[in-house]
Amino acid sequence: MYHWSKPYQQMENMKVHSKKEETMTNELQIYIDGEYYPKSQAKISVYDHGFLYGDGIFEGIRSYNGVVFKLKEHIERMFRGAHAIMLNIPLTKEEMIQAVVETIRKNNMKDSYIRLIVSRGVGDLGLDPRKCAKPCVIIIADTINVKAGNASEKGVSALITWVRRNPVDATTSEIKSLNYLNSILGKIEANASGADEAICLEQNGYIAEGVGENVFIVKNGEILTPPTSTGALEGITADVVIKLCEKFDIKVTVTNLTAYMLFTADEAFFTGTAMEVVPICEVNKRMIGTGKPGPITKKLMVEYKNTVADPTNGVQI
Repeated sequence: MYHWSKPYQQMENMKVHSKKEETMTNELQIYIDGEYYPKSQAKISVYDHGFLYGDGIFEGIRSYNGVVFKLKEHIERMFRGAHAIMLNIPLTKEEMIQAVVETIRKNNMKDSYIRLIVSRGVGDLGLDPRKCAKPCVIIIADTINVKAGNASEKGVSALITWVRRNPVDATTSEIKSLNYLNSILGKIEANASGADEAICLEQNGYIAEGVGENVFIVKNGEILTPPTSTGALEGITADVVIKLCEKFDIKVTVTNLTAYMLFTADEAFFTGTAMEVVPICEVNKRMIGTGKPGPITKKLMVEYKNTVADPTNGVQI
C-alpha cells in the first residue's frame, strides 16, 4: 500500500482548508447581535425563545437600486410591535437603520429582500420571558420570489381558507410576530387546493387579509380594503398604495368586506413588501371581473414601480 508523504498530505489539507475559507467568504454574511457570520455558520441557541415559542417580531424589507424602500417606516412598525409585546430592542431606531444598511453593504447588494428579526433571546425551557436576559437581533440580506410565474401580468388565484385570522384580543396579526402558524395553515390549504394564495376571514366572517398580504377590491371605480380591526397588519405597501390613490383622486374606503363583495368586485389585488402589488383574478374558482388585471390595478402597479424607484422614498445604502 502506498502512503502519502507528510509534506504532500499537509499541502492537500491546506488546499481543502483554503477552499472552505473561499466558500465561506463568498457566502452571504448574516448579522447576529453586532457580528457577521457566513450563512453556513450563522446560528442561534436552541434555547432562544424565538425558536422555542415564536416569541419575537420581524420585518420584511426591500431595497431597490441601492435604496432601502421605506426603511424608517418598517423600523417604526417593528418598535411598535416590540412595545406591544413588552420586548426591549437592544438598539435604537437609528442604530437599527444603520445595522440594516451595513448588512446590505457587507453583501454588496443593491436589490435585496431584508429579513430583520428580534427574538426574546436565550432563556430556559419555560415560557417566562423574564428568563431571557437579552433579545437577539438578526439581519439577513438575500433575495425573495413569492410570485407565481408571471403573476404581475396574469394575476393570481386565491382561496378563502377555513383558517380564521387570530382575533385582535388574542395573538393578533396586527403585530408582525414570529408566530406565523395561522398564516402557514392557510398557505397549506391553498397549496393543497391548487390556489396561488390564501385569504383569511376574521371571526365574524369578514375578510381580514391574505396570509402575507393586504387585500383590496375595486367596485365602480372605488377601492375598498379591510380595517386593521379585522386583525389585518397595518401594511407599509398598503399605505403607499392608499397614498397613490389619493394622489390620483381614486376614492379609498376602509370598511368590512364580505366574501360576496370580493366575488362580485370589478377588480381585486394583493399588496405586500414581498409581493408588491399583484392582481387577484380568481377567488374560490370564481372569476374576478374580466378574469384579467383591471385598469385601476394596472395603473397602481405602474405607479408603485415609479414610487420604489424614487430614492427619496427610502434610505441610501
